[in-house]
Amino acid sequence: MLWPDWGVRVPGLPPAGWIPAGRVAPTQLLVLTLALRQSHTARLAQLADGVSDPGSLLYGKFLSLEQLRELVRPSPVTLAAVHEWLQGAGVTDCRSVATLDFLECVITAERLLPGARFHRYVSGPSSVVRSPTPYAVPAKLAEHLDFVGGLHRFPSAPGAQSQQGGFHLGVTPSVLRKRYNLTKEDIGALSNNSQACAQFLEQYFHQADLAEFMQLFGRSFGHRSCVDRVVGQQGQGRAGLEASLDVEYIMSAGANISTWVFSNPGRHETQEPFLAWLLLLSNMSALPWVHSVSYGDDEDSLSGAYLQRVNAEFQKAAVRGLTVLFASGDEGAGCRKSPGGAHAFRPSFPASSPYVTTVGGTAFKNPFLVSLEVTDYISGGGFSNVFPRPDYQAAAVKKFLQSAPKLPPSSYYNSSGRAYPDLAALSDNYWVVSNRIPLPWVSGTSASTPVVAGIVALINDRRLQRGLPALGFLNPVLYKLQEKGPTAALFDVTQGCHLSCLDAVVEGQGFCAGPSWDPVTGWGTPNYPQLLQALLAA
Repeated sequence: MLWPDWGVRVPGLPPAGWIPAGRVAPTQLLVLTLALRQSHTARLAQLADGVSDPGSLLYGKFLSLEQLRELVRPSPVTLAAVHEWLQGAGVTDCRSVATLDFLECVITAERLLPGARFHRYVSGPSSVVRSPTPYAVPAKLAEHLDFVGGLHRFPSAPGAQSQQGGFHLGVTPSVLRKRYNLTKEDIGALSNNSQACAQFLEQYFHQADLAEFMQLFGRSFGHRSCVDRVVGQQGQGRAGLEASLDVEYIMSAGANISTWVFSNPGRHETQEPFLAWLLLLSNMSALPWVHSVSYGDDEDSLSGAYLQRVNAEFQKAAVRGLTVLFASGDEGAGCRKSPGGAHAFRPSFPASSPYVTTVGGTAFKNPFLVSLEVTDYISGGGFSNVFPRPDYQAAAVKKFLQSAPKLPPSSYYNSSGRAYPDLAALSDNYWVVSNRIPLPWVSGTSASTPVVAGIVALINDRRLQRGLPALGFLNPVLYKLQEKGPTAALFDVTQGCHLSCLDAVVEGQGFCAGPSWDPVTGWGTPNYPQLLQALLAA
C-alpha cells in the first residue's frame, strides 16, 4: 500500500538551495523516526484545554511524564504490530521514548519501505539524505503508524539575518528593558525556575560569546553569563548567528533565570533536528517551563499526518505545563502559486498550530527613540489552512474580520483557520555577539521570540514564588485577559502592514495592524509590570 501523504514532507522536488548529489546505496543504514499511533488523543486535547483555561477546574493541574505516558502510550496491539514488522525486516537497533509513541531506528530503509529511493542533497556545508518518492508499508500497519520521519522533509534555513540597512542605534537589552518597563529588580530569583531555547542544523552558541555580550550589554541588571545545561550535542565549530541571538536575548529578558539549550545539529544525514527536539521533550521528566523556538516551514509543504501528530506533541507539552513559543516567520503573509496560477497567502507551521504561542515582530516608528512600535513588515501572520480557529480566539478574530477597514480578497486566506500571531515584540536591528564579534542590524522574529519567552519566564518566577503553578500553554489566559476589555498589559500596535504576494491584486501587501488583535502583531507587545499583575491574578 502506497502512502504518499505519510512522508513528513510531501514528496517531490527539494526546496530551493538543496542540490542533488547522487543516489545512495540501497543498503546504506539510515536513522528514521517512527511515529506510533497514540491512544486517547481526544482526551489529550480535552486535558490540554482544561489545564490551560483559567475558567476550568483543571487549570494548572499539570500531568507528570509518567501520567502522560499512561494516557497516550500506543495500544498493546499497535506496539506488537510495529515490533513484528520491524523484527521481520531484521531491524533490531531501535530506541523508544518514555511515552512509547516514537521509535528511532537504524534501518536499511529501502528494504523496510519499498518505493523509497534515497538520494543525497547538499546545501553549502550541509548534506542530507532524503527520498523524492513515496514509500510503501504493509496495509495492516495503516492504523498503527502516523508517519515515518527522515524520508522527505528538508531542514529549514535559519531565520535571523544580519542586514546592512540605514543608520540605527540598534536594539540592546537596555533598550528592550526600557521599552517593556523592566527595572533592574526584574530578574529571576528561584532555583526551580528555568527557560530554554532550541538550536538546529549545526547552529551552535558559544559560552564566550554570551559572556562578552553580557559584559557589553548586561551591566545594568543582574544576569547569568553561562548556560546551565546543554541537552544534546554542542559542536565546536563557529557559532551560528541564530543560536547566538536566541541565547543572548532569552537570558537578557529572562535575566538571572537558569537557561538550557537544546542542541539538535542534525549531523546524521537522515536525522530531522526538529523531530529530535520533540523526542527529547517526550523523554525527559524534568524540563524548563518555557521554550523559545525560532523554526518554521511552509504549512502546505508538510503532510497532513505530520501536521496533526506534531500538533498532538504540543498538546502533550501543554498538559505538562510547558509554555512553547514559536517565531511567526519573516515572510509576512507568505505567498504561494497554485497549479492554475492563482496566488494565495502561505501560512507557516508550527506558527499555525493552535497549541503554541506565536510571536510576531515590530519596529520602532522613530529609530532613534524608545517609543511607539509599528509593524515590522516581515512579521509572519495569517490563517492556517489546516487547523480550524480555536475557541479561545474566536471572538478576537471575528472582531478583526468585521472591523478591519481593508482586508485582502477572501480567496487569499482561510478566514476560518487558526489565526496567528498571538503577540509580538521588537524584531528589528538587534545587536548580537557571535564568534566574539559584536554585530548590528540582526533582524527577524527569531529575535522577538526569545524576548517574549524570557518575559514569560520572569512571570513564572513570580508565580512560583507565590505558590501558583507555572503559566503553561499561554493562549487561553492571554485571549481571555484581553477580551475582558481594554488593558495596559500589552502595548497595542495599530500601525503598519506586512508583506505578501507581489501581484496586481494585493501589490505586496498582506494584513494590516489595527486596534486589539490582528494577524500581524497579535495583541501587541508586553508591558511587563501590568502583564505580571494580570497573570498573577489568573
